[in-house]
Amino acid sequence: MTPRLKELLLQALEHERGGVLVYKSALECVQNNDLRDEWEEYLEQTQKHVQVLTDVCESVGLDPAETTPGCRIVRENGKALVAAIKMAQASGDADAAEIVACECVVLAETKDHANWELIGACTTELDDDDAEELAAAYEEIEEEEDEHLYHSKGWCRELWRRSLGLEAVLPPPEEQQDVKTAIEAARAEQRAHTPS
Repeated sequence: MTPRLKELLLQALEHERGGVLVYKSALECVQNNDLRDEWEEYLEQTQKHVQVLTDVCESVGLDPAETTPGCRIVRENGKALVAAIKMAQASGDADAAEIVACECVVLAETKDHANWELIGACTTELDDDDAEELAAAYEEIEEEEDEHLYHSKGWCRELWRRSLGLEAVLPPPEEQQDVKTAIEAARAEQRAHTPS
C-alpha cells in the first residue's frame, strides 16, 4: 500500500468519526420532522461507516487509531463544523440554526463523498485480498454517500428558499425522487423550480 493511500484511509476514517459528531449536533437544531428522520438515518449509517473503515484499516494492516498530521487537520475541521452549529444554536434563531446545521452537514458530506470516490478509484492499488475488502466497503457505502450529499444539498437549498420567502419544496425534490447522482439532483431541482 502506498503512503498516500494509507493517508486517505486514515483521513477518511477520521472524517467519518467527525461526521458522527456533526450529525449529533445538527439533530439538536433540526425542526422539520422529515429532515430529523433523514438525519437520524444518516447518523446511523455514518456510525456504520466508521466501523466499516475501522475494519478495512485493520484488515490491510493499518492502525485505525493512528493520527497523522493530516488526520489532525481533518479532526479540527470536524470540530469547526460542530462549533459553527453550536454557535448558530446559541443565537436563539431556530430557523437560522437549522440552516447552519444543514450547511455544515453539506460541507461534511461533500468531503465524505470525495473520500469515497477516491477509495473506489484506489481499489486497483492493493493486492488481491486487500483490494477485495476495499472494493466491498466501497460498494456497501458509496450509494449511501451519494444520497447523503445530494439530499442534504436539496434540504439546504429549500430551507434557504423558505427563509428568503421564495417558493420552497419540503421535503426537497431530491428526497422525494430519491436521487443518487449529480445529474438526477440537477434535474430534480430544475423541475421543482422552473416556471411552467
